[in-house]
Amino acid sequence: MNTESDIEVGAEALRKAMVDQLRGMGAVRSDAVADALLAVPRHLFGPGESLEKAYAAKGTLLTKWNDEGEAVSTVSAPHIQAMMLEQAEIEPGMRVLEVGSSGYNAALVAELVGPEGEVTTVDIDSEVVERARACLAAAGYHGVHVLEVDAENGVPQHAPFDRIIVTAGAWDLPQSWWEQLTEGGRIIVPLLMRSLTRSVAFERVGDHLVSRGYELCAFVPMQGIGSHSEMSIPLHGDDVILRLDDNPSVDVDRLREVLAQPRAEAWSGVTMSGEGRFDGLQLWMAIALPGFGLLMATKEAQTKGIVAHAWPIGVPAVAVDGSLAYLGLRPVADDPSAREFGVYGHGPDADQLMERVLERIRSWDGESLSAQIHAYPATTPDEELPQGGLVLDKKHTRIVVSWS
Repeated sequence: MNTESDIEVGAEALRKAMVDQLRGMGAVRSDAVADALLAVPRHLFGPGESLEKAYAAKGTLLTKWNDEGEAVSTVSAPHIQAMMLEQAEIEPGMRVLEVGSSGYNAALVAELVGPEGEVTTVDIDSEVVERARACLAAAGYHGVHVLEVDAENGVPQHAPFDRIIVTAGAWDLPQSWWEQLTEGGRIIVPLLMRSLTRSVAFERVGDHLVSRGYELCAFVPMQGIGSHSEMSIPLHGDDVILRLDDNPSVDVDRLREVLAQPRAEAWSGVTMSGEGRFDGLQLWMAIALPGFGLLMATKEAQTKGIVAHAWPIGVPAVAVDGSLAYLGLRPVADDPSAREFGVYGHGPDADQLMERVLERIRSWDGESLSAQIHAYPATTPDEELPQGGLVLDKKHTRIVVSWS
């Protein structure tokens, strides 16, 4: 039987191995974030999980599910938490608000701000809040403020904040976050833009926010006042679902039957090496193609030939009226590790829709993370926005995505 001492020795070794792996992945770049990860006993925030799972660099710990069996609270994977902490560039003495509380990330932030700083973590779910409090206490982090709050209104009693770190998928940026952020402060937020989620590091510059970089990520959605539901259209029962955002102009009834129509395909001539990233292409498509969304399909649907292929995070797709086109990849004959981008289409206007997608693919320069993202108050007139970008109008903000 393992003693408490044996467990701690094993956990310490696994923490070190986890940080080494995160450095190798590029998720950890600074000594400060590495030291925080080495200091916090992550296994105490996942009671009942094995030490190996608690310290898996890409291991998400699921802590609560809803009645439909969907995860509504998690301890995010270390590589995601490390990446967001690096984006935040937290310094000793800062005041930090965390939206969405697992306890673990708040402990990491507490290590980064030190004894002169202040950490407030909030969640709308009372069970999640109590769990975070208990885990933080067990790990010895008694100075963190843990509150049951709907984050839509921020936490004025502990503001202003130098950093706000959001650990739930957000469709919008509430005005309270802007008002409670210091000038030059940062908001790190998994922002939903036409069904794509990116962890954006926003810096406050006067009356607006400017991105200082963004990364690919996935999070459980925001709950409470700030929750948002995308349009989900079943195309083949629960095996294939089309997710669309921003009130697209589609004929839902016709789309439900679109996969029963013949499938066409076309190829772009644009290729990517086996080591390449193309999440930039997804955003490049999203900002220019009306009706952009994600095609969510099971592996069984792919095996049966209902769809040409499927990815866990969804395949970029475009729907207009009753036609559908979605991204494809195929091996390159003279380089098996490379892939060529193409498009599959269904519906009466599939050929035209596919050609529009191909044109966008061919115009991509291959840069993955070069878009600029600005956020302005919802009342900002068009002439005061950056020109030449896609404007996403939300309740509180106008998000402008442009490509230099």
